Amino acid sequence: MVNINSNNQRLFHPNDEVKQRSDIKDWDLEIEKGKDIEKYWAQEAEQFDWFKKWDSILDESNKPYYKWFDGGQINLAYNAVDRWIETGKRNKIAILYINERGKEVKLTYYELYREVNKVANALLNLGIKKGDSVSMYLPMCPELIISMIACTKIGAVHSTIFSGLSSVAVVERVNDIKSKIIITADGTYRRGKIINLKSVIDEAMLQCPTVQTVVLVNHTGRYNDVADLRGNEIFYDRLIEGETDSCDCEVMESEDPLFILYTSGSTGKPKGVIHTTAGYMVGIATTFKNVFDIHDDDLWWSTGDAGWITGHSYTVYAPLLLGTTTLIYEGAPDFPDPGIWWKIIEKYGVTKFYTAPTAIRHLMRFGKKYSKLYNLDSLKILGSVGEAINFEAWKWMYEEIGKGKTPIMDTWWQTETGMHMISPIPIADLKPGSATKPLPGVQIAIVDEEGKELPPNKKGYLAITKPWPAMFRGLHNDDERFINVYWEEFPGGIYRAGDMAEIDEDGYIWIQGRSDDVLKIAGHRIGATEVESAFNSHPAVNETAVIGKEDPVKGQLIKAFLILNEGYNLDMPFKEGNRFLLREELKRHVRHALGPVAVLGEMVQVDKLPKTKSGKIMRRVLKAQEEGEDLGDISTLESD
Repeated sequence: MVNINSNNQRLFHPNDEVKQRSDIKDWDLEIEKGKDIEKYWAQEAEQFDWFKKWDSILDESNKPYYKWFDGGQINLAYNAVDRWIETGKRNKIAILYINERGKEVKLTYYELYREVNKVANALLNLGIKKGDSVSMYLPMCPELIISMIACTKIGAVHSTIFSGLSSVAVVERVNDIKSKIIITADGTYRRGKIINLKSVIDEAMLQCPTVQTVVLVNHTGRYNDVADLRGNEIFYDRLIEGETDSCDCEVMESEDPLFILYTSGSTGKPKGVIHTTAGYMVGIATTFKNVFDIHDDDLWWSTGDAGWITGHSYTVYAPLLLGTTTLIYEGAPDFPDPGIWWKIIEKYGVTKFYTAPTAIRHLMRFGKKYSKLYNLDSLKILGSVGEAINFEAWKWMYEEIGKGKTPIMDTWWQTETGMHMISPIPIADLKPGSATKPLPGVQIAIVDEEGKELPPNKKGYLAITKPWPAMFRGLHNDDERFINVYWEEFPGGIYRAGDMAEIDEDGYIWIQGRSDDVLKIAGHRIGATEVESAFNSHPAVNETAVIGKEDPVKGQLIKAFLILNEGYNLDMPFKEGNRFLLREELKRHVRHALGPVAVLGEMVQVDKLPKTKSGKIMRRVLKAQEEGEDLGDISTLESD
């Protein structure tokens, strides 16, 4: 049902079927329960098996280094896999893997348990112990999920690297955490081709001195002879051969590190975000259950890759913590045709589907033909992640995929938050474009530059005013950056999210975009300085400034303003006799440094860049000029 409120906003109301199925019947009452955050999260923590209960729920004595469930002992792998083995879920499908070539792998919880134990034992035999780091550069295949959980079981800290990133990115991430092992694959499937991953690792390993062993998954069948491997490399199948299928879980303290995931920031070096065990587990499982109303008969599909936080929280861990079947797909959303996702939903009866607005906008380009070819009646709830979803994409998703009856959960959260922070639940009235309200147990405000809360309909900074259990616990080897970027701007120990937003008179939050220099391209965050550094490393480039230029499909594309060294221009061959113009050469150069997530939309050669008197590039001036907006305060701008 749809109506228009007094502010000309479209309101979408849940239908009776959604209301009857939902475990939560009163949204406002649930939010009210969550205002006592310690009581609320303590109750939610009771759903798990603890080796030892906590001494305190929340320790705020050392802000912003908060502690949740301190003194408790638990293991996430035990709660995600082991505890289901003695229940009726033993033979339930845990992981349903599908790739674009039609291959299918099903693992029950018992089969997953056995495979995890074999890998865990193999890692122990390689000398990995609690606290050691293991990196993974794998496609979305069962071995990635198994390896992640195996590390969790023995207390090793895992760090996944998105398999679309370059060897430069691999080197930076592996060396930062001094990984002893990296698990990779020969290749991955993408739009009918096999992308070689092993060659990326071969190049990276020349600069990764701490890596003792490279484990290779023969995923695409490119390697059939052990002679293809070097002395410190071993096939995944050979590694686990002969290993027993039982392994005890490491007893983990609540605040023991679980994983480190790298995300770009407004400075050049990617940030190694640290998540710990108990609070993360409680936060993601609770929000998953509440936002998507998970039941035993659900088939869940999140398209988020485990190289990013969505894949960690809501493709892998949260579904398994609730004993759900999680579908993982390896391939593009438009291959072999733009109906592949809808074909999968029909074939397997997917009930809950979670994807990014970027993907939806991409599929919208092909019209309504493909979504009408398939029966999507199994869907009960849809979800959106990665960026604010525009009304046109929301409407298309609601009408074409949800057939006008399936609510869309528009979720706002970050790598740093670990879990959903702002989102509706299925029984909520929806306003397309708004992520609605903070979830129970989460407290958020819109504040001015002094940290004072703003009234409704005033644009300001999005801030999280109270700790939450899945919050990150720091940045690897960078306490100063952790404090400066997130906690120093506003007084009182409240978290600066980096987004601008406003709240309406109904308490609905509208995200307006980033307040810092982080670009968001196809749902991936990449720092402006990181891109500029890649440009500046080329011998033809003197100085660079980049901004995000809005794009109807990707969200943003990179626009680069370049000061070139004398004798160069963008439309000349880079080298005499070279068929590549400098423009194409720079694209290749940046892509090699940062990977395919660095999507260049435009390059412009300029004579100078707007800078402050202290020499800092004023990207917001370039952004305002690009969009034809007022330049704002330019009193600090360097004069000629």
